[in-house]
Amino acid sequence: MADAFPEIDSERFGDGDWEQQARTESTVFQMPTASVVGHTVLYDDATLRTALGEADSYLQGGDASGDRLIDTGDGGGFWRFFFATALSFRPPLTPGIGTASMRPTVVSEARRSFEDDMRARGFEDVDRGRSQRARTYGGDRMSLNKLTARHPLADGATGALDVEGWLGVWSTGGSFRIAGGCYPTGGLDTLLKTVDGEPPEVDPSGYRDELLALIRSVQ
Repeated sequence: MADAFPEIDSERFGDGDWEQQARTESTVFQMPTASVVGHTVLYDDATLRTALGEADSYLQGGDASGDRLIDTGDGGGFWRFFFATALSFRPPLTPGIGTASMRPTVVSEARRSFEDDMRARGFEDVDRGRSQRARTYGGDRMSLNKLTARHPLADGATGALDVEGWLGVWSTGGSFRIAGGCYPTGGLDTLLKTVDGEPPEVDPSGYRDELLALIRSVQ
């Protein structure tokens, strides 16, 4: 990770039409004695994005201004995405303060930032599930959280786009990693029926498995 960005096993992207959409450095949250800076790479399912873009009039917009855990640059448009962030502290942590002591704060702030980011992008009823323990493929212990939310439809359409997300936070090699993403689980029929041509195949279970594999592959 010579360039400060996290490493991702590209083979874990499977058969999806994933595209890298952003590679950013930003302050993801503030702590009393330091700014926490994230080097983030963001990917999304381009096929699904294109299809839903044709149905964009049914989706209300959000306000993604300001520093966010996920910075897409234009404020949204990603409905199935994956991101990975490597954190650093400015100024650096003083000697004697290890990642173990900082872990509860980093985990809590990462969850809050992820939820705030979803709300800023127009999602409602953002609900955090119970935290669970998992391990990355590299063997690091990870705090893993499930998130559910819904995106209301506009222009007289009924229903909503339901999404499920996962966020993993862990320490490795003296620093922290955050990785996660979201994918649609319901409401796509209402949107995709407005798209000309053959709509993309929708597989929420497959989306989940692929996202969790990507999260666990981050180094």
